[in-house]
Amino acid sequence: MIQDNCIVYIVDDDDRMRTAICDLLEAKGVNAHAFGSIAEYSAFDRPDAPSCLVLDIELPQVNGLDFQMQVDRDAQPPIVFITGHGDIPKTVQAIKRGAVNFLTKPFDHLDLLASINSAFEQDRVKRKEAAALSVLRERLAALTPRERDVLPLIVAGLLNKQAAAQLGISEVTFQIHRSRVMHKMQITSVAELVKITERLRLYADEPVGREA
Repeated sequence: MIQDNCIVYIVDDDDRMRTAICDLLEAKGVNAHAFGSIAEYSAFDRPDAPSCLVLDIELPQVNGLDFQMQVDRDAQPPIVFITGHGDIPKTVQAIKRGAVNFLTKPFDHLDLLASINSAFEQDRVKRKEAAALSVLRERLAALTPRERDVLPLIVAGLLNKQAAAQLGISEVTFQIHRSRVMHKMQITSVAELVKITERLRLYADEPVGREA
C-alpha cells in the first residue's frame, strides 16, 4: 500500500499523460509532481522522502534512457519507464541499469501502481542502508590516525604481538588502541568489525595488514 509520505515524480512531455497519471495518483492520495522535461525535473528541489520517478523514454533534449545512464543511481529515485515506442532492446537496457519496470503506453493503471509501490519499497531499503552506512562512516571518522592504522590489522586477524611488531609499538599499546577501536565502532567482536569494513568497502582493493 502506498504511504502518505511517498512522492511520485512524473517526467513526460505529453500534457495529457502527465495529467492522467497525476489524477490517478491524487485519487489514491499520493503526492505527485509532474514535469515536461528532464531539465525541469532536475531543477526541482526534491524533499527527503521515499519516492519514485515515472519517466518517459522519448523526451526533448535528454531522453529517459540517456538520463538513467548519466546520473548517479544512488542519488535518484527508482525509475519506472513509460513509453509509446517500447522494444525489447530498450527494455533490457533499462532493466539492467536498475529500472523497476518498463511499461508501454497505453498501460494498465494497476500495473503502474504496482510498479510505483515496488519503487517505493526499493527506495525505503536504499535509504535505510544509506542511513546505516552514514552512522558507520561517522564512527570511522572518530578514529585517530593511529587507530586507523590498527583497524586493518585487527581485521586481518593478526595476533596482538604480530600487529604490535608491524606497527613498531608495544603489545600493551596495541591492545589499548584495539580496545578504543572496538569501543568507537560500537562493536564487541572482530567478526562485526570485518562485516563493517566490508560494508564500507575498506581495503577492498588493497591487502589488509600492510605497513603503515
